[in-house]
Order: sequence, then structure tokens, then C-alpha cells
Amino acid sequence: MKIETYPINNLKIAEIITDEIVLSTPEEGLDLLGNLYYQGFDGIMIHKENITSDFFDLKTKIAGEILQKFVQYQMPLIIIGDFSQVSSKSLQDFIYESNTGRQVNFLSSRSEAIQAFSRI
Repeated sequence: MKIETYPINNLKIAEIITDEIVLSTPEEGLDLLGNLYYQGFDGIMIHKENITSDFFDLKTKIAGEILQKFVQYQMPLIIIGDFSQVSSKSLQDFIYESNTGRQVNFLSSRSEAIQAFSRI
């Protein structure tokens, strides 16, 4: 796993670069958050492909448990991916509601993520 660093305003933002799944359990979410917080990061970008598909099935409750950790520790998280083809109404609503705030966002590109972090 590689961590790309982006200095945005006075923030240090991490982008996770890997071909592997790095978020599949709430414990892995907490480990990632803790490790990056310890390294002085103020926000995290992760790609949809690096998150277990169970995360996007809201019935599993994995998304809620993982995202609760990021909200609780006030670590902004942006998940980058194509969410335009989401067929689940509940997931569409979840993404829409998340994107109305600043703590967790689902965006389509790195450039959109960087713009979002620049507004924090």
C-alpha cells in the first residue's frame, strides 16, 4: 500500500494507492484511521475498489460501522469511484445524504476530492 500526500490549505490529505482491499471490517477501518492520524493526516481519500463490496450492501451494516469511526474521530473521508450505476435506492439515498455533509463524501474523481478538501 502506498500513501500519496496532498497538502491542501493547512491540511495534510492521504490518498490510499493499492490494488488490494484495505477496508473490509470495522477493525481495518479503525486501524487505517489510527495509522494515518498518527502520521499527521487530516483527511483520507480511498478508492471504491479498495473497499469490500459488502460495504456497499447496507444490510451488512459494515458501511455504518466503518464510517461511524471516521465521524467519531473527526477524520474526513472521501470514497472515490463511479457511483452513477448504483441500483439500490437505499445506497443512493445513503450516498446523497453523506454528500450533503463534509465528513464522508462519495465522489467520482481525485480532482473532485481535492476540491472538496479545499473547502474544509
